[in-house]
Amino acid sequence: MDKPKVTPKDFFLWAGAMIALYISIFSLISLLFDYINYTFPDVLNYYVDPYSSSIRYEMAALIVLFPLFLLLMRFIRKDIARVPQKRDLWIRRWVLYLTVFVAGAAVAGALITLINYFLGGEITTRFILKVFVVVLVAGAGLLHFLADIWGYWVQYPERARMIGWGAGVVVLASIAAGFFIMGSPNQIRLYRFDDQKVNDLANVQSQIVNYWRSKEKLPATLDGLQDSIRGNLIPLDPQTKTPYVYQVTGKYSFKLCATFNAETQQNSPTVTRAMIVEPMPAAPIGVTSDVKGGGLEQSTWQHGAGEICFDRTIDPQLYPPVPKQKPL
Repeated sequence: MDKPKVTPKDFFLWAGAMIALYISIFSLISLLFDYINYTFPDVLNYYVDPYSSSIRYEMAALIVLFPLFLLLMRFIRKDIARVPQKRDLWIRRWVLYLTVFVAGAAVAGALITLINYFLGGEITTRFILKVFVVVLVAGAGLLHFLADIWGYWVQYPERARMIGWGAGVVVLASIAAGFFIMGSPNQIRLYRFDDQKVNDLANVQSQIVNYWRSKEKLPATLDGLQDSIRGNLIPLDPQTKTPYVYQVTGKYSFKLCATFNAETQQNSPTVTRAMIVEPMPAAPIGVTSDVKGGGLEQSTWQHGAGEICFDRTIDPQLYPPVPKQKPL
């Protein structure tokens, strides 16, 4: 009997299924790594993505590609059930053995790395968990496709369906966990609004300091900072499109206010900036702050929900007036 030939349909079904599978597995492992990093943060890593962009991308990849993989494999299995000779297609054999090889190499590499770090005395909880994730995910793929090569799923199709449902539950649980960590899309948007407000206030503060250094007085209103020549534009609240609150409270002091949607998040750029730039303790959440004698760059921008005001005092020794040029 002649060997069955690979049709364009067979080729693209297998190629699409494997591409979807490989990206799904990579996304699942990366997503679980992100969860481990979130649970066991590295104290030496000062930058943390405030908007969980990697988690969002990995979740999106799983939401689209994993169901696509299951759908394509369903078509392939129905095709094989109708034409059993297609079990001997060269593309099927190549795909199965390639997947087994890659999965086996990943498991072996993870174990070698684990032993290497163990011998070097550098074992940490987050590292052990990451190795466990690689071994578990890659090992499950290795056993699944070895069973497919041996014809196990042909003999027990009900068990194959159970494995598919089980994998779906694991992926679904991993995706659901992401929403608990980063919040809903609406919450993320509100956090982004808050971070933009902090950036705007820091920009306005910088312009106020430059104004004071130039004129040795604080502007009466924020409109006094407008300078079309130098390009100084006063930002508006991006959420309400209204001006920020500014009030002079003394010869060297003033306050800036904004209305925030939530407390400063742990991974917010505000916290990251404070960890790197501010050696002094930050004020409690929801309390206005003024770092005495430390200059404005050490002031905290952490905030609570609602209208929050930040009291600021310019230190003339740190921010001396700009020397006036004598007329020629």
